[in-house]
Amino acid sequence: MATHAVRLNAVTKTYGKHVHALRGVTVELPRGGFTAVMGPSGSGKSTFLHCAAGLDTPTSGTVHIGDTELSRMNETQLTELRREKAGFVFQAFNLIPSLTVTENVLLPFRLARRRPEHAWLAEVIERVGLGGRTEHRPSQLSGGQQQRVAIARALVTRPEVVFADEPTGALDTQTAAEVLGLLRQVVNSTGQTVVMVTHDPVAASYADRVLFLAEGVLVDEVYAANAQTIAHRMTMLGRARLAGTVGAAAC
Repeated sequence: MATHAVRLNAVTKTYGKHVHALRGVTVELPRGGFTAVMGPSGSGKSTFLHCAAGLDTPTSGTVHIGDTELSRMNETQLTELRREKAGFVFQAFNLIPSLTVTENVLLPFRLARRRPEHAWLAEVIERVGLGGRTEHRPSQLSGGQQQRVAIARALVTRPEVVFADEPTGALDTQTAAEVLGLLRQVVNSTGQTVVMVTHDPVAASYADRVLFLAEGVLVDEVYAANAQTIAHRMTMLGRARLAGTVGAAAC
């Protein structure tokens, strides 16, 4: 089994003739780690996540989730891979209003026409703190509770990696801290791999490793950094971008 959860090798993504979202990105994300991806607006961080998760196809280069190379797969195979090997948490909770908490969590099994593991379902719901709300519908839940449902839905299929795109962007500061603490706990207690795109240094400080993108290039990284260190790196990156010396931002 591969030691990495996700691996990108020389990945480029070009839209049209002139928009280069990613420029030769090569990186490995280890199993059981929590990686945050940051960068200025337009840096390519969302494209990075979409390519890494098989939601978008690179213009060139290769992407692996575990031992599986995504470029060799057709759209049907990619859909199956996303259901089985990837979980997703987005800023918009993407819950179905007419379904209960349990039904929303079980949606991946319903779509795949598979039977759920009921013991694991119960454990996941307890882990995210929704044990007493399984019959509630999204309209009966707070924003933080709805995001907990989304996290449970992402975990219930036992994916190789959970991809989170600005998961706390719609939450207040205290609720965001609770959700981030939950993601951190999931990594620590179950060995789950999490890859999170965020613009928030506080959110990124929950990660083991923070990658910094600028103009489609990985320019810096830090490990086990606090919010102040991460914010400083972002400030330096912004100054380098304005000065036209992004490549020197990693100093």
